[in-house]
Amino acid sequence: MTPIGRFNFNEFYSAHYRRTFLFAKSYVHDEWAAEDIASEALIDLWETLKEHEIHQPLAYLLGIVKNRAIDYLRHEIAREEALAAMSEIGMRELNTRISTLEACEPEKIYSRDVEDIIESTLNSLPAKTCEIFRMSRYHNMTRNAIAVRLNMSSKGVEYHISTALAALRASLKDYLPLPLFCFMFFYR
Repeated sequence: MTPIGRFNFNEFYSAHYRRTFLFAKSYVHDEWAAEDIASEALIDLWETLKEHEIHQPLAYLLGIVKNRAIDYLRHEIAREEALAAMSEIGMRELNTRISTLEACEPEKIYSRDVEDIIESTLNSLPAKTCEIFRMSRYHNMTRNAIAVRLNMSSKGVEYHISTALAALRASLKDYLPLPLFCFMFFYR
């Protein structure tokens, strides 16, 4: 006769929980996970015993615990691999930033070549775009002040500045890394 005929669920659970929990914990090394595995395995066995006769219920119970522990550990492996991959990506990104800074030569940023490219690019833009960009970046005028002076909307001024920055970004892509470009043109 199976345990279901002799016990109610609470007695069954109490009689087998500790042993089941310790078995699970010895493999998963996590108390909370072991508690979940043990509880769920006991419930699964109880439900199975209601419908089927099992000749070795404790062996069946340990089989359930074993399979749940394996699933848990495989999930942990996947989680650890994902964390390691994210850490590796973060390390690559930090190393890239370090190499970019190490390769940065401030004296080249303000070299004659860069200045010539900037001037050439600005001169290739429509006159109004060039004028607005120079007022903004070289004369430190705000967008609103430029808008008032040129009798146009602040959004229009913003459009012209964005157009000039896009052109400069394209022209200087081989000379300046993006953070340096931002430093030169956005924080003025």
